[in-house]
Amino acid sequence: MEALNKNKIILPLLLATLLTACGEQEQAKEEEKYAVPVETATVIQGDVSSFYSTTATLEAPQEARVVTRVAGLIQSIEVEEGDRVKKGQLLAEIDSKRQKFDLDRSQAEVEIIEQELNRLKKISNKEFFSADSMAKLEYNLQAAMAKRDLAALYVQESMIRSPIDGIVATRFVKSGNMAKEFDELFYIVNQDELYGIVHLPEQQLQHLRLGQDAEIYANKHTQETTHATVLRISPIVDSQSGTFKVTLSVPNQNATLKAGMFTRVELKYDTHNNVITVPYNALVNQDNEFALYVIDGENANRRSVSLGYREADTVEIVNGIQPGEQIVIRGQQNLKDQSLVEVINSTDLASAK
Repeated sequence: MEALNKNKIILPLLLATLLTACGEQEQAKEEEKYAVPVETATVIQGDVSSFYSTTATLEAPQEARVVTRVAGLIQSIEVEEGDRVKKGQLLAEIDSKRQKFDLDRSQAEVEIIEQELNRLKKISNKEFFSADSMAKLEYNLQAAMAKRDLAALYVQESMIRSPIDGIVATRFVKSGNMAKEFDELFYIVNQDELYGIVHLPEQQLQHLRLGQDAEIYANKHTQETTHATVLRISPIVDSQSGTFKVTLSVPNQNATLKAGMFTRVELKYDTHNNVITVPYNALVNQDNEFALYVIDGENANRRSVSLGYREADTVEIVNGIQPGEQIVIRGQQNLKDQSLVEVINSTDLASAK
């Protein structure tokens, strides 16, 4: 009787165990049949460069603070802020009536002395005048001419002109105001070319050379860049900061950049040509070990890779894959080694660029 009761207990347990095992097998089979949807791309070869990222402040190599050398009333203003001006172009005019009167009087004095000298030179009999009187007239003529030239300079300096080609950045005066000698009237800046000032740590000195390429990113929200080159490299390292100064030449004919802007800079150190490149977002990073999922039939094999240079969203693969292989570029986060996959879109990286 006791044995019979034990059998009644064991049989349901065995049945439950068998049912559980069958359920797990069915579930495993269902999991094995499930294919993870992924997007793939063909591995290609290309060029990839190494960059050093830093920041730079843009400066204008040509700028001028226009001052007046004569005092007087501002008679007219010929330009406004934002106007493009040429070297020698009239910016403003100071009332110069007094200077013009002085010029006319000085010119008259010169003409009077010249007439007297010409009259004496025509006299054949030199006894009627002394050599000293002739020398004195010639000296007076030189003094009068110097006085005339100085008066002409005052008249000329009353016409305020631009010393450089550029844009009127600031106007400091208004028409009708009085200007004192050496008052600042305009600030003019030429932004057709800008200088990007970069301070790099001394460890980077060995990587820098004149003419080296760089990219300027003026806006962090866009990927629009301006090509620049290394113009000057300081021969000394600042002992306090441990950095050295690098000046970049930044062309700016379209005036998209402005002096004083704070920009991001990427200095190109080196380029590896015709190497294996893949999208950086195709990589799987676990404990600083990188891997790619490579398509093998209906499965995706996890394969460890070594990285080289990275440029934007492209990274160089030193070893681990070969050109022509298919790699997963989207959906790899849901994969394990040997996972069953369903390729829903295959992309050629060369045509996608």
